[in-house]
Amino acid sequence: MGQDVITELSFEDALKRLEAIVQRLESGDASLDESIDLYAEGDRLRAQCEARLAAAQARIEKITLGPDGRPAKTQPFDAG
Repeated sequence: MGQDVITELSFEDALKRLEAIVQRLESGDASLDESIDLYAEGDRLRAQCEARLAAAQARIEKITLGPDGRPAKTQPFDAG
C-alpha cells in the first residue's frame, strides 16, 4: 500500500490494516521479501496513526474545575 493511500485512511482503517500486518508477520507464513514489505508498510501505517493521534490530541480541551468542583472553563490541551 503506497504512502498516498495510507494518508487517506481513517485512523480506524489504518489501525485495522496494521493489526492484519502484525498477525501476518506473527504467523510466520510470509516469505522474507513479503515480511520486509509488510514491515515497511506497517511502519508507514504506524507513523500515520501517530500523526492522526497527535492531531486529535491537539484539538482536545482540558476542563478546568471551579472552586465548587464543577466545570468552570476549558482551555486548549497542553501536551507539555
